[in-house]
Amino acid sequence: MAIIVSEPPEQMLDLCRRYEGLRLKPYLCPAGIPTVGYGHTGQEVRIGGPAITLKFAEELLYEDARTHYLSAMKSSPCLWLETDGRRSAIGDFCFNLGPTRYRASILKRRIEARNWVGAVEEIKKWVFGGGKKLPGLVLRRGEESGLLKEKTS
Repeated sequence: MAIIVSEPPEQMLDLCRRYEGLRLKPYLCPAGIPTVGYGHTGQEVRIGGPAITLKFAEELLYEDARTHYLSAMKSSPCLWLETDGRRSAIGDFCFNLGPTRYRASILKRRIEARNWVGAVEEIKKWVFGGGKKLPGLVLRRGEESGLLKEKTS
C-alpha cells in the first residue's frame, strides 16, 4: 500500500532546479513573464526589482513545488498510488506550465486512464514557449516522459 506524503518528492525538486535554473535577479522567462529564483512568478516579481538570496530562492522553490505537487495530486488522485518518479514528472509539468493547463489536457486523461504509453506521447508535445519550440523544454519533457515509463511495484 502506498504511503501518501504531501511533500514534493526530492526528484521533483531536482527537476525544477535543473530545468528552471537559478537566477537571483528578476528576469523575463521565454514566455515573457517576470521570474526570479527557480522559476518563481507572482505579482511581487518585477523586472528591475531587488535580487533575492539563495536561501530565499530555495524557500520559494519548495513552496511553489509543494503547491503545484498538491494541485497535480488533487487533479489526478490516481497518482498517489504511483511511483515518486511519476508523481515528480506530473508535479514538475504543473510547476512549469500550471495546473490549469494540466487539468484541461489530454495528458491528464491519459494519466487517469493509467495509459502510460499515451501519457509519454502526450507529455512530449508540450515543448513550446512563447510560440517557439524550446530545446530546454524538449529535454525537460524527455526526462519527465522517462519517469512516466517507470513501473509501480
